[in-house]
Amino acid sequence: MSMLNKKRVYDLDVADKKVLVRCDFNVPMEDGAITDDRRIVSALETITYLTEHDAKVILMSHLGRPDKKYDPTFSMKPIAKRLSELLKKEVPLAEDENVVGEHAKELVSNMNKGDVILLENVRFVKGETKNDLEFAKALASLADLYVNDAFGTAHRAHSSTAGVAQFLPSAMGFLIEKEVTVMGKALVNPDRPFVAILGGSKVSDKISVIENLLDKVDTLVIGGAMAFTFAKAIGTKVGISKVEEDKVEVAASLLERAKEKGVRLILPLDYHVTTEFSDATESFITDDANIPDGYMGLDIGDKTIQEFEAVLKNAKTVVWNGPMGVFEMDKYAVGTKAVAEILSHLDAVTIVGGGDSTAAVEKLGYADSITHISTGGGASLEFLEGKVLPGIDAISDR
Repeated sequence: MSMLNKKRVYDLDVADKKVLVRCDFNVPMEDGAITDDRRIVSALETITYLTEHDAKVILMSHLGRPDKKYDPTFSMKPIAKRLSELLKKEVPLAEDENVVGEHAKELVSNMNKGDVILLENVRFVKGETKNDLEFAKALASLADLYVNDAFGTAHRAHSSTAGVAQFLPSAMGFLIEKEVTVMGKALVNPDRPFVAILGGSKVSDKISVIENLLDKVDTLVIGGAMAFTFAKAIGTKVGISKVEEDKVEVAASLLERAKEKGVRLILPLDYHVTTEFSDATESFITDDANIPDGYMGLDIGDKTIQEFEAVLKNAKTVVWNGPMGVFEMDKYAVGTKAVAEILSHLDAVTIVGGGDSTAAVEKLGYADSITHISTGGGASLEFLEGKVLPGIDAISDR
């Protein structure tokens, strides 16, 4: 797997060098204030390593979706302020509307060893998301070396992720290295039994993930609304639950492939059902996997949780992507909570990827007992699909 033989940050000689680092500082904001700084905190390991090794550190990231031009709402100012607090030293922001401008060049030319500066939002530049090489070259002109530590954008070939690596010797930061190492091993040489748990609402989002995992896992557990499309494929009654009608045949063929490969594919045995998409309507748990007419499933039931636990208790590697029910409503968060709790007690390598399952694990306080929580939703899905991620592919080989 080519992603495993890329240079790491410690393969570079960074002393007295200007090092351009792509981070993922795309944090949630409300009224100009950061509401969750986890992504900034998780970048500190790479930044601190570089400053302690006498590098001059130039940070860059995107924030939100500005319309390819300067927009003060999406300025990196709050990020610079938070970084200054966390690093306990001033992190000045280069306030160029075109990102690589006079202010950035001036700040860079005055840097001493161990200094850190931050560039303005890379998405203020029109060419960034098209991997415009002129912009990539301008970014590269500020530095001697490039480190990519933004796993969340590694599946996109942008100027600040893939483009800049064409012009500078490059390496992956600690965050990306951990993603690639932990997830890479799970996909290439996992400790067995290897169980994957997939949830979420749509089969269509996960078809290629399932196809890739059927070659690798011993057991595939399916929950969330995507289970109804599989249930329909085997003739189970689904009531008015959400089904992707145009994917029922695909689900049937995936069930067939699992059988051919000797992979156990486990669907829910019961559901928590109600008559409308609301936590105010009366609800009950079905006796079996059949859902009565006029009812929809919004979570897995108790028998299913017991079955999933039985399957997971001997697992040695577990990958989980996607919630088991409508976990935004407490009433229907039981299945997702149960899976998070079961995972937290396992003596196994446990990997949680994707926005919703990550949010659930964090919200429920199990984050510390999970081996690895992936920082990139789309990127971790594409990684599980076995795709090459351009932001990592562009990095120099060891």
